[in-house]
Amino acid sequence: MKEGASAAAVRHHYDVGNDFFRLWLDRDLTYSCALYEHDDDTLEEAQRQKIEYHIAQSRADGADSVLDIGCGWGTLLRACVDHHGVKKAVGLTLSEEQVRWIRSLEDPRIEARAESWATHRPDTPYDAIVSVGAFEHFGRRGASDEERVAIYRNFFSCCRAMLRDGGRLSLQTITYGTMRRSEFSPFIGSSILVESDLPLLPEIVAASEGLFEIVQLRNDRQHYGRTCREWVRRLEAQRDTAVELVGEERVAEFERFLRMSAAGFERGKLLLTRWTFAAIGAS
Repeated sequence: MKEGASAAAVRHHYDVGNDFFRLWLDRDLTYSCALYEHDDDTLEEAQRQKIEYHIAQSRADGADSVLDIGCGWGTLLRACVDHHGVKKAVGLTLSEEQVRWIRSLEDPRIEARAESWATHRPDTPYDAIVSVGAFEHFGRRGASDEERVAIYRNFFSCCRAMLRDGGRLSLQTITYGTMRRSEFSPFIGSSILVESDLPLLPEIVAASEGLFEIVQLRNDRQHYGRTCREWVRRLEAQRDTAVELVGEERVAEFERFLRMSAAGFERGKLLLTRWTFAAIGAS
């Protein structure tokens, strides 16, 4: 079964360059929706709150081992080992730039792998699994409804097999809201989410059935609208430097993507969902 976006498609977006992303993301390079708990939260505070939320929801605190699927530049991995007593934190990403960044930390408690969840086989089950902002890449453009649910079910089956009995999965993903799949932006599909497609809420429910209990579901779409607005503000403030790094065309693509995304979340066309799943039964 072909799983979502290829490694090359993912790298097209995430391997633009670490120096480029450092211009406009928070200091910890957290490239996913923040969690604003107060009106005056800074982006840095809101991103830390998001990381702490997923650690709490997955019950990763004090765990022997934690898996982060789509780990980005390792913000959650570092928080797990530095502040939550996790003995081993493993991150999976298809971005070579992100793997090099994490490995440069030279922390023996953290392992970064350029590997898909579909092929990852741990020696022992993990105590907790977190996946933030990766699920969007698992659905394949042009797939039938049945094929898409089958791909998502394979993800949940793999997570269940990698997770100890009683373990939890904390998942964050964009989903379609009031927008129909046929209305998805051709620009974003060809320039940003290459080869990817977003899920619908019922598809996630159907794919996880019998494998995980849905403990909690949040729709924080306004949080992502605010996050995207802050990102584009920071990018525009560093625009000259950004153009020197990646060129005018690429910078303009990101600015357009961030503005379109903010509007989509603010109007409810897109949702930002945070799911807490508890493993059911034996592996």
